Amino acid sequence: MQINGRAFLAPMSGITDVAMRRIACRFGAGLAVSEMVASDHYARGEEEARLRAEGADLAFHVVQLAGRDPRWMGEAARLAEASGATIIDINMGCPAKKVTGGYAGSALMRAPDLALRLIEATVAAVAIPVTLKMRLGWDEASLNAADLARQAEAAGVAMVTIHGRTRRQLYTGKANWSAIRAIKDAVTIPVVANGDCANAQDASAMLAASGADAVMIGRAAVGQPWLVGAVAGALDQRIVAEPPATERRDAALEHLESLLGQMGERSGLRHARKHLAAYADHARAPSPGTAQSDRLRLVTSDNPREVRSLLASFFEDRPACSEAA
Repeated sequence: MQINGRAFLAPMSGITDVAMRRIACRFGAGLAVSEMVASDHYARGEEEARLRAEGADLAFHVVQLAGRDPRWMGEAARLAEASGATIIDINMGCPAKKVTGGYAGSALMRAPDLALRLIEATVAAVAIPVTLKMRLGWDEASLNAADLARQAEAAGVAMVTIHGRTRRQLYTGKANWSAIRAIKDAVTIPVVANGDCANAQDASAMLAASGADAVMIGRAAVGQPWLVGAVAGALDQRIVAEPPATERRDAALEHLESLLGQMGERSGLRHARKHLAAYADHARAPSPGTAQSDRLRLVTSDNPREVRSLLASFFEDRPACSEAA
């Protein structure tokens, strides 16, 4: 499978819905990974899990599965493949307590035998590529990502992504890009570096420090999903112009409309607020005197028409506040 572009959109729970992934890919992201999908919930046909795994119109539809039971991981992987997934990603990196408390996510790095059984069950269940996302280890005393990556490659995993922190760090401190090199040296499959990549300069530094083949961008892309494509272009030494305000506005409105269509007006507006705030923060406000009041109305209004109008106004004839690359 040939992936064009060495910058990927990271899976973020409650964030990387299908609209955000579609927009990121349209602007040049090499891959965009779904938010984490609980394998047992998905295999049982629960609606929320199904929505998280949605990926219509994506050239590379990557579904990230999480779980602790090999049977459910295999069942969910088969279902995702039958529903159009082109890649299955296994989550062994989520540090959230509600996930690790159930012995899933990064907690699996403390149970390598179970982690390997989950990997083997997922790979055996599908004909499409399976990838793995994890952290450096549970804590500084157990940096076992290289060993697990080596075992995952032997089990058939096609690519690994490493967040340059331990689980104990959560999202504090600075991601250790240099520590990812040990994983790159341990395997022959592609390695993706993740953690604290905010622009093209960061991406270049990540690749140099880690030796990785690609980068994955998470929080920095919220409110500017076109950032991932801009970084991909820069890494390939292509000049990618900042999208004009009209294109950024249309993408933000598309994102809003998709959420309203999927979830209904009430739930869709509530879910969209984190995105709306970020879009507003990355676009220059209509005027200094009304910036804060307009932003507050944007994220509190229950009127879809008002929200559409306010969101569009943040992009009117003004450049973005932050640099895409």
